[in-house]
Amino acid sequence: MENERQQSLLSGNRANHGGLELKSFRLCLNWICLDQSSLWRIGLSWSIFFVLVVGVPIVSHFVLLCSNCDKEHQRPYDALVQLSLSCFAAISFISLSCWARKYGIRKFLFLDKLCDVSDRVRQGYAQELQKSMKLLSVFVLPCFAAESAYRIWWYATGASQIPYVGNKYVSDIVACTLQLCSWLYRTSIFILACIFYQLTCHLQILRLEDFAQVFQMETEVGSILIEHLKVRRNLRIISHRFRLFILLSLVLVTASQFIALLMTTRTTTSVNIYEVGELALCSISLVTGLFICLRSATKITHRAQAITSLAAKWHVCATINTFDDADGETPVAQSVSPQLFSSGVVRESSEEEEEEDGDNDLDNTKLVPIFAHTISFQKRQALVTYLEHNRAGITVFGFMVDRTGIQAIIAIELALLLWLLNKTIVNFT
Repeated sequence: MENERQQSLLSGNRANHGGLELKSFRLCLNWICLDQSSLWRIGLSWSIFFVLVVGVPIVSHFVLLCSNCDKEHQRPYDALVQLSLSCFAAISFISLSCWARKYGIRKFLFLDKLCDVSDRVRQGYAQELQKSMKLLSVFVLPCFAAESAYRIWWYATGASQIPYVGNKYVSDIVACTLQLCSWLYRTSIFILACIFYQLTCHLQILRLEDFAQVFQMETEVGSILIEHLKVRRNLRIISHRFRLFILLSLVLVTASQFIALLMTTRTTTSVNIYEVGELALCSISLVTGLFICLRSATKITHRAQAITSLAAKWHVCATINTFDDADGETPVAQSVSPQLFSSGVVRESSEEEEEEDGDNDLDNTKLVPIFAHTISFQKRQALVTYLEHNRAGITVFGFMVDRTGIQAIIAIELALLLWLLNKTIVNFT
């Protein structure tokens, strides 16, 4: 156990469980130099971190600020951009490094727990693993293409005004390459940490959807309670691992957006796409990463709390079925009451086409099969009472991350981002 706790994030040539291939993760983590399996790899990882996250931004800001250039080549918001990207890269890198020392990739992504789940959950998680690296490319590459176009234009059109050392063209090419590598590294490592969080949440969502099947079969209350306790424990572990990362991301993204708003709304400031374009790309990247985390947290909290309503519906159907059997003197051997479903099935079949795409086993309006004679009323009532007073979900230092609070946060973040984009795009057009 202790050796497993100390293994690195990339330990072994192959980390899989139940056919889950983690090759894409290993290649991605190697690409951003997060392999800390040996002493020299640790030194290389931290050296690249300091060069691309600390060294290049400092040199870029103080040497290449170009305060004497024309307005199109000045960068009045460069300090905010460099500081924001470096802060988030530092938070993500330190978090991933701590998780690397404490867990392995299998344990961190809960792959070691897949032996206790169904094939449906394993297959769903395998598909999510395959999509995760594509999501990283989808979120990062468009902004990187825009950043590359801006950097190339900036050096190509302002070569005579930009400071250089030695040969002007070689100096500009090296500086442009280092700046682009720094931007790509800092953005990718933050989005990667957010995707890790999304993956761990998605596994628990799959487990919750699989857990909902227990209400469709003859199951003892004790087994339902044990499975729910396992889910709650996993959600508590996820909340504890990511709580500081989520809180710092939320606070710093909001602070960065407010500072950008204050800087761009000054009366003495002229806002155009040449000066604010880089700040807008930075804001888009950071808000995107934050939304990935918040969406995953609220989604799993909603699914976890839907268990309570599903159990209450199951209890109500069972209770009604019991009284129908008593009134009609139905034989005790009958498990499922036809009276309960005689009217419900017809209505559901006629309304099946009108169901929303988001319906699932945890959140639907269908009646459930009843096994009232195998589970007593007192046991069902005790289970529903327990679920009502022990709601599961993602928490951040004790505060439940649900849709109520997240809607306000998303509204604020989107308002700040859209204001900045409006100032940038409208002035450009």
